[in-house]
Amino acid sequence: MAAGNRKHNRLLTAILLSGVAFSAMIPGMIAPAWAQSTDIDSLQPSLPEDAKMLLSANEMVYNRDTERVIVRGAVQINYGGYQMVAQQVEYSQSTGRIVATGEIELIEPGGNKVYADRMDVTDDFGNGFVEAMRIETTDLTKLAAVNGERVNGEEIILNNAVYTACTPCATNPNHRSLWNIKAQRIIQNGKTRTVRLENAKFELFGKPIIFLPVLELPDHTVKRKSGFLFPQFKYTQKLGAGVSVPYYWAISPYMDATVTATGLTRQGFLLEGEFRQSFESGEHVLRMAGISQMDSSAFTDDTVDAQETTRGMIASRAKFEINPRWTFGWDVLVQSDNNFAKTYELSTFDGRTLTNQVYLTGLGKRNYFDARAFYFDIQDADPESVAENKQPVAQVLDYSYTSEDPVAGGELNIDVNLTNIHRNREDRYTVLGVNRFPGLSGTSHRLTAEAEWQRTFITPGGLSLTPLLAARGDILGLTMDDPGAAYSGSYYNDDAATRSMLTAGLEARYPILMATENSSHIFEPIAQVYVRPDEDYAGALPNEDAQSFVFDATSLFDRDKFSGYDRIEGGSRANLGFRYTGSLGNGYAVRAIAGQSFHLGGLNSFATDDLVKAGSDSGLETDRSDYVSMIGIDAPSGLTASLSGRFDERTLDLRRADTTLGYEGIRWQTALTYTRIEAQPTYGSRFDQDEIQTAAAYRFHDYWSVFGSVTYDINDEVITRDGLGITYDDQDTLFSLVYQRERDDEDSVANDWSIGARISFRTLGDINVGDTTFDGLDAR
Repeated sequence: MAAGNRKHNRLLTAILLSGVAFSAMIPGMIAPAWAQSTDIDSLQPSLPEDAKMLLSANEMVYNRDTERVIVRGAVQINYGGYQMVAQQVEYSQSTGRIVATGEIELIEPGGNKVYADRMDVTDDFGNGFVEAMRIETTDLTKLAAVNGERVNGEEIILNNAVYTACTPCATNPNHRSLWNIKAQRIIQNGKTRTVRLENAKFELFGKPIIFLPVLELPDHTVKRKSGFLFPQFKYTQKLGAGVSVPYYWAISPYMDATVTATGLTRQGFLLEGEFRQSFESGEHVLRMAGISQMDSSAFTDDTVDAQETTRGMIASRAKFEINPRWTFGWDVLVQSDNNFAKTYELSTFDGRTLTNQVYLTGLGKRNYFDARAFYFDIQDADPESVAENKQPVAQVLDYSYTSEDPVAGGELNIDVNLTNIHRNREDRYTVLGVNRFPGLSGTSHRLTAEAEWQRTFITPGGLSLTPLLAARGDILGLTMDDPGAAYSGSYYNDDAATRSMLTAGLEARYPILMATENSSHIFEPIAQVYVRPDEDYAGALPNEDAQSFVFDATSLFDRDKFSGYDRIEGGSRANLGFRYTGSLGNGYAVRAIAGQSFHLGGLNSFATDDLVKAGSDSGLETDRSDYVSMIGIDAPSGLTASLSGRFDERTLDLRRADTTLGYEGIRWQTALTYTRIEAQPTYGSRFDQDEIQTAAAYRFHDYWSVFGSVTYDINDEVITRDGLGITYDDQDTLFSLVYQRERDDEDSVANDWSIGARISFRTLGDINVGDTTFDGLDAR
């Protein structure tokens, strides 16, 4: 029946709100200070002004003499999105108390559920008592207490309370979480907005591992609060065992900082600081770290790690959204030596190469702009920092535009690139008597503009024809040191140069579809012809951005196969190939491509000498290129396989191969990769490279998995990298233990092996020991 009487409404509203008042503290009261994000102004819910109250019960009794209202028998109340059921509810107007009994269940609009056996509260819900209370939140956390009490409208006290998270319980009610927190008393103070845990124990696997006599945290109404975070642990070979204690400082709503002190048994005291500031359009992060090494002799002799004592770094990163299309930012690092951040495994700064940059980018519907200034920080153990001193300082601008409307019925693309490079030290090395110059000392400038137009025609018979026209021009300014007699080719040493390239091309494709009742197959012969003059100054100009060169099936049909702007593919060329795509009725999918490239006339750019020998031993330096092919298969069982190769055009000897075999099932996940690269002495690779990489993971129990990886150098007969780990993950608790070892002939790795561990408790936080990222597979 609907409850319309004012006294009855007061009764029902009080009942609902009293239950809500006890449960409002729960979703955020246990979580650590640094994890809070809820913004709630009071413990009382906000009910709609036009909310209608519905009451259903087997019996309602109102005694005027005693001023008591009783509803009993399958009581159901629905008001403002709150739903409550109980066996009996009694309200005394004279004492102002409400007593609800019998399998009480309250469901809030957000989905949280509160259960109790008995509830005794005042009608203003300022004071009250609840017995055998249980709470289940929508994020699958649970809290239970023997009883709960609300005092003076300010404090909620839970006695003998237990808190845990149990995601698997949603599908498996018999699952028991590995951890919980038990406290003799939990007190939330609405005035001070704090939660106090008294005589609390953190239990893991049913055993108490941490005892906290008193712990006070901000409640769910506090977004952030200064305080200590979870400690972190690490262990590496040459740093020793370490314990990191972070302190979080909430400076303002838009500014905070974290200071971390780490004690290392072999190297002493490492201090780190990170300052973060948010702006209306972006954010800025400033990070610093420093140490005075206690035992430099622990590192390998004649390395920068062994020679330095006082070490440190400062880094700044920022990103600002100027407007929806434009972004400005920077990411820079300055350190006392060239290996500090890598040696001490500072997060985000422990890579081999760090790119310092300032950038401005813009993205429109049909155009793109990117301007960047670069400086490369090479982290290795060389005290002379030779590798870093060879790196250039560069400024690069890229602009790309695609016409919105058709031009002569086709698509027009325009690309512009401006590059400025300065290097203080010549980058040169010799392999089997052949000198290569990845970079010359001095300064070079290059402005490139290129336009490409193409249009596709489909003939009545299904033949696809795509004519293409392209024009490119370059202006170069050169004030770089001449490589001298050490360079076997010719070098253009004037201060300025211009070059151009005009290309006319035609591509023909003839897709053939064959379909059966259970499968479909597409066979597509492809032919391309490009007519163009010779490359201007072929091999006589610096080559900074077109040094990496691999000819395989993925680049067979590229108009210009060089990887950057500094080289231009010249001379007429034809590319012939065949592509196949198949979908089989039993769930198998097959894809393949094979072909060859032919130099038709003019100067072959891949056969010309240049400063880095790009194109040498690539398979394109002859009139008939090597054969390239690729095939891939996907099976419904989770098995995948791919094979790509390059074969000598005369002998069909294998020059390069990449083979991958993988499987991903319910319990198994594995991948095996074999890579073979034949020696390319002129290009700088003196030996054949044959390597096998394998990684696998096996889930041997509901939440337990083991994983490992091995990288094996076949020619040197040595394991270059390996690792092993075990993990437990039930969505509430994550535990990983990882061992990794790396062999490094150049001594750029300070720590040859490391052990990492991570334990994470959902809603509480993480405890980390070292690094648990794992090559080949996700450690989780």
